[in-house]
Amino acid sequence: MSGDGSPEISVDGSGLRVAVVAARWHHEVMEGLLEGARRALRESGVTDVVEVRVPGAFELPVAAARLARRDVDAVVALGVVIRGGTPHFEYVCDAATQGLTRVAVTTGVPVGFGVLTVDTEAQALHRAGLRGSREDKGAEAVLAALETVLALREVAPPPAS
Repeated sequence: MSGDGSPEISVDGSGLRVAVVAARWHHEVMEGLLEGARRALRESGVTDVVEVRVPGAFELPVAAARLARRDVDAVVALGVVIRGGTPHFEYVCDAATQGLTRVAVTTGVPVGFGVLTVDTEAQALHRAGLRGSREDKGAEAVLAALETVLALREVAPPPAS
């Protein structure tokens, strides 16, 4: 199972400003990912949240880049790509992964990677944080981003505005 070995993460995100960018494809899965992200933000004390919806996973990097240039501490990207019978899956997965990585590295703003890249819809549903799901990747992406923000502040506080 993909969640094996995942760390327990609990963070105090009070005072942090987080942007969530979420794709619209695969409505049921996306609603689960978004609800998991919202719940993790609330439980971590984050109240300053900007949400933006884009068509699909391919559009996540450009939206994340724009949001990272705003006054946010972290960006969380949520999407799902389900393998089909063409190479489209590989192209979209690679574009989303490389693009979001580039956003994090070039801006210095942590990006929580909540993009499911799965073979079947059943796999996506099991990771979406829905009732009966085994994993909650929306929440995990939020917690990873928040923990990274706090870890980076320990070694290199953000520049004064």
